[in-house]
Amino acid sequence: MRQGDPRRRRALTLIELLVVIAIIGVLVALLLPAMAMVLEAARRIQCQNNFKQIGVALRGFEASNGYLPSGQVSQKYPPDPSHPYTFYRWSALATILPHMEQTSVRELLNVSLPLYMPGGGYPISEPNKVGISQMLPMFLCPSDDGRRVKTEMAPTNYALCAGSGANGGTPFDTNGVFYVNSATRSTDIIDGTANTIVASESLIGIDTPRAADSTFKNITPERTYKFVLSFTSNPELTDAKCFATKLYNSATGNGNDPRGFAWCSGEYRCALYNHYYPPNAPICDCITSVTVDPTPSPDKPILYSAYGWRAARSMHPGGVNVLMGDGGVRFIDENIDLRIWQALSTRREGDVSANTDI
Repeated sequence: MRQGDPRRRRALTLIELLVVIAIIGVLVALLLPAMAMVLEAARRIQCQNNFKQIGVALRGFEASNGYLPSGQVSQKYPPDPSHPYTFYRWSALATILPHMEQTSVRELLNVSLPLYMPGGGYPISEPNKVGISQMLPMFLCPSDDGRRVKTEMAPTNYALCAGSGANGGTPFDTNGVFYVNSATRSTDIIDGTANTIVASESLIGIDTPRAADSTFKNITPERTYKFVLSFTSNPELTDAKCFATKLYNSATGNGNDPRGFAWCSGEYRCALYNHYYPPNAPICDCITSVTVDPTPSPDKPILYSAYGWRAARSMHPGGVNVLMGDGGVRFIDENIDLRIWQALSTRREGDVSANTDI
């Protein structure tokens, strides 16, 4: 080939190579956010599909039993009547497993036993250890990281709605659809099933790290909660109690059982939540445990039950998915008016019309 022949190939100069690399970098920078948005949209749809499965299972349970499952089981343990009733703890999620094509997991559970048995440290009932450790994708939002945060239990991103958080965050006889020993029927939801939220999502927590002086560090409000010590017969939460509780104080913080640690448990840290705080609230949830039973009666002992204000939270930008009483799934903006948010959580307050814009 002669010198100067136009067919002769010429190598790229360093400047041209750098320009090409820069253009590729710009294109990647432009495409990555779009790809992330597409992936998140797919995850949000999967999360909504999980809610639809839960909705179908709740309706299936009601069709079979005439009422919706209890938000949390509390009952006497006949072999030891002094054992705290609330240590049964079984959640609605555990109850509806057969209606979610999870009969094999449900058969691993013996719900006639308390989740926490009598004995030092209240150990988990031996026959239930395998069942409650099963990681179930339908209880995990793909936008969260699906971590197991308690070795012997499997976590949940989904929780049933106990109402507005009235009466100090009580889990008993609340104004929502699910609470301790609830047996709500769809006909009891006089605000209308299409206007009443029965479940939402919440982020799985983290073990809060402590420094050498036992103070908590690097607090993440959406994944941590304040724990109010209660040694009185009045366990009801107040804003003042929660505000005064310093999460950084090792005596009042609780990082041993991170939020959402067990789908099998119906307590506020796991498969129960309420609407006292708005979605994705920028503050920590607030939980307390009853250490002095104010009503030591055979009808409703509450020793060691958890009172709480636990918010709906998600990794979806701008809001949370919710399940309505009619089985519909909606995405709620995190900036929703708190009064509307709380009204949507109640079953018979007459405070939400069919035309409410959410």
